[in-house]
Amino acid sequence: MDWMAWTWPTAIFFMVIASLLILFTILAIKFPETPRTGILRIETTRGDRLFITLLGSAFINLAWLGLVGPDTQLYALIVCLVYAAAVFRWV
Repeated sequence: MDWMAWTWPTAIFFMVIASLLILFTILAIKFPETPRTGILRIETTRGDRLFITLLGSAFINLAWLGLVGPDTQLYALIVCLVYAAAVFRWV
């Protein structure tokens, strides 16, 4: 696996994604939900909102890297957390 350049931040990233998928699977089994309609006017479930959050966070981080640079990437994480809270609240 040397060709993949596994670093601790990369491993933590994939562990967090795997943990979220496991958590949301358990939540879907224990607490089934009906889809709800938010500001996008489409029906979404928790899993849909998680996907929208992950996709948007990827774009936020890429934009941050391109416009600001890697030195203050922690602030991009804060923006992503605010974005995630907004998606889960209103979408």
